[in-house]
Amino acid sequence: MTEFSLDFPRAYGELNASAIFREQPEDFKVDEDLGFEPLGVGEHVFLQILKRGENTAWVAGKIAELAKVNSNDVGYAGRKDRHAVTTQWFSVYLPKGVEPDWMLLNSDTIYVIRVARHQQKLRRGDHRQNYFVIRLRDLQTDDRPALEQKIHRVLTLGVPNYFGEQRFGFNGNNLAEADAILVGGKRYKDKQKRGLMLSAGRSYLFNQVLAARVVAGNWCDLMPGDPEPQSSGPLWGRGRSLAGDELLVLEQTVLADWQQWCDGLEHAGLSQERRPLRLLPSNAHWRWIENDLEVSFSLAAGEFATAILRELAQLTNRTQDSLIELD
Repeated sequence: MTEFSLDFPRAYGELNASAIFREQPEDFKVDEDLGFEPLGVGEHVFLQILKRGENTAWVAGKIAELAKVNSNDVGYAGRKDRHAVTTQWFSVYLPKGVEPDWMLLNSDTIYVIRVARHQQKLRRGDHRQNYFVIRLRDLQTDDRPALEQKIHRVLTLGVPNYFGEQRFGFNGNNLAEADAILVGGKRYKDKQKRGLMLSAGRSYLFNQVLAARVVAGNWCDLMPGDPEPQSSGPLWGRGRSLAGDELLVLEQTVLADWQQWCDGLEHAGLSQERRPLRLLPSNAHWRWIENDLEVSFSLAAGEFATAILRELAQLTNRTQDSLIELD
């Protein structure tokens, strides 16, 4: 089986620090910001829920069970990490009848914060941003001033907007499945799972282009032929590439060895899109808590907190669970 490297080049040099990551759920806090207020009327019930140590799909299942609806009638804007303390919104399609007592969802790990009505179902990416508060414990470094300078640069200048390793599955297994679909012609009855595998393959191609730009030192630079107002990379699909001039030549060169994947993604019906090469957090702060480093920031939908953390320190993850993409 082909091995897929997930060790993408860093923008700010070698790491000179190490820390313990996610020793307990409170070390990784996420608050979802919808960016809009539920209207108060409509066929969908919106539930804002605080959860600790539970994954999004499991909570959605509990909601469907209580409401006595099909799992497809429960929506959410993004999946949130299990080994964390998070707040996020769910929607439930309940056009008629009496609502259940939502407080019955409350437990040691789930708490219903708010209930409101809205006219539309929540779908992936419907929220504006996520706000993170992350604690890296027992941080070790032989040059704290240099690390503090790096933290400042990372939070003010941004980092390469890589898709996080969690997109690619445990040990990159999703990429092996993507290869089986795109090159081997493997068929999937489960359309949702097939879509996840194709998304992993598409994301890996984007990371290849971004990695080449990081090595070249021009990942933040707007190149001739870029259709976006900032540096961007390809999310491959059918149709002519949106890039032109020097940028098109560069991307074609980087992806020359991945032509079968590119062809497969085109035949799968995905359309050409672009993604920014730079992730720039907003509302960013950091502080020391004894020997622990706490960083906080907001990221837009589809951006990965791990893209920031990987530039700061070598992390020892105390849980075997992969971070779920926060999209």
